[in-house]
Amino acid sequence: MKSKMIFGFHAVTSRIRHEASSVEEIYVDSDRSDRRMQELIHAAKSAGIRIIQADDQRLSNIVGTRRHQGVVAKAGELSLARNLDELLDAIEGPPLLLILDGITDPHNLGACLRVADGVGAHAVIAPKDRAVGLNATAAKVASGAAETVPYITVTNLARTLRDLKERDIWIIGTSDDVDKTIYDVDFKGGIAIVMGNEGEGMRRLTRETCDMLVQIPMLGSVESLNVSVASGVCLYEARRQRIASQ
Repeated sequence: MKSKMIFGFHAVTSRIRHEASSVEEIYVDSDRSDRRMQELIHAAKSAGIRIIQADDQRLSNIVGTRRHQGVVAKAGELSLARNLDELLDAIEGPPLLLILDGITDPHNLGACLRVADGVGAHAVIAPKDRAVGLNATAAKVASGAAETVPYITVTNLARTLRDLKERDIWIIGTSDDVDKTIYDVDFKGGIAIVMGNEGEGMRRLTRETCDMLVQIPMLGSVESLNVSVASGVCLYEARRQRIASQ
């Protein structure tokens, strides 16, 4: 099994809780003995995970950042990033998907995964090329959502969108230069919401493949929202409509 390093209390605790058998060992800051650290160590030992004491510099060297919070885990890759058809076949009810077209900042990816988990989205889909991967930084920002939300990368995003359409999933793209808003759309059926790159938005072919383009009404002085915030606004409007229709 291929291993990777994950760090931060949320990410490591979530991995222990959901898939303890995949954690090979955990490095902890030898200078930390607070309650939060003791609880994590207790959970790890209860799961039979090896604990290794390390200083702050060693932890920083392992993950390439000082924002590790004093805990780093070596763990195997999870199988959440499954085949898309397999995932869709297992969904009961109308799918709710988030598609990220070319997100390059791992902090944005992590925040989008966290939003997707919170709203109960079935998966996050992204292209393999010209996009950030699910690295340690993204996993930390996701605060455990990287362990619970399937993150599926595809070779050809436009073709994937067409495949989703064949499953009666409506492709709704977001854009600042259209009149229709998210409050004009019925989100209760099978939906895939598409968010574009942080700077340039959706690529041309992605935009052309969408069934509909909508905007988030902006009533203040700023022109747009961060991609993770925008994802949250759209996904929760979809969830609100679904709850209201029950």
